[in-house]
Amino acid sequence: MLRLWRGLKTVVQTSPANTHHYHTIQAIPRECTGSRISSRDRAQGRIPAVVFSQGLLEKNPSNRSPSRKQILTTERKQIRSIIKSVQLPFFCSTRFQLQIRAGSGSSVLLESGTVLPIKIHRDEESGKILNLVFVWADEGTELKVDVPVVFKGLENCPGLKKGGYFKMIRSSLKFQCPAEHIPQKIEVDVSKLDIDDRVLMHDIEVHPSMKLLSKNESMPLCKIAPTYIENPEPIKV
Repeated sequence: MLRLWRGLKTVVQTSPANTHHYHTIQAIPRECTGSRISSRDRAQGRIPAVVFSQGLLEKNPSNRSPSRKQILTTERKQIRSIIKSVQLPFFCSTRFQLQIRAGSGSSVLLESGTVLPIKIHRDEESGKILNLVFVWADEGTELKVDVPVVFKGLENCPGLKKGGYFKMIRSSLKFQCPAEHIPQKIEVDVSKLDIDDRVLMHDIEVHPSMKLLSKNESMPLCKIAPTYIENPEPIKV
């Protein structure tokens, strides 16, 4: 019998203001673009990047905001260090400080602000980062973001102890909310789920300013499914 788990305890974990102030991404402008220029930058230990206002992606031109578009390069070594620190799954749900300087090692600051990574382009064979895409994420800016969902309490789950198995249906949820309220991740406690229990999207408790972008909030995030034995052998008497 299908059961929906109510009274589910969910936790939204976020670092203070969800901004890693101790990680300030250093970048310099790119005057030229193109595959050859990008290859040269990568050979010099830099990663081509771009930052703009997310409103630039709006399909309706009347809804687009001023782009503040900047074509940049970042230091590969620093980006690797940051990703290792915050962990890759949460990199694109974490805000960072960005400083754009006149050149590598320059003390001249051209522009600064808070940004949110939204895309990492990697080489399919080597896995090396080829390009980074950021959007401006200053306080008060409305953004759309995919927030990773992390399930905890599996070791104590009654349904699993009874022989069921955990089925993850969604690994992230898409929200629209002010940049300062973006959680780095959403933790869902499944330690009390029994067989046939499931967690639905609308069971998740988040900040009131966060709007879930889903056409059907009754869709499940996960469930504890029963284990069926196909074609069981007859019991010998």
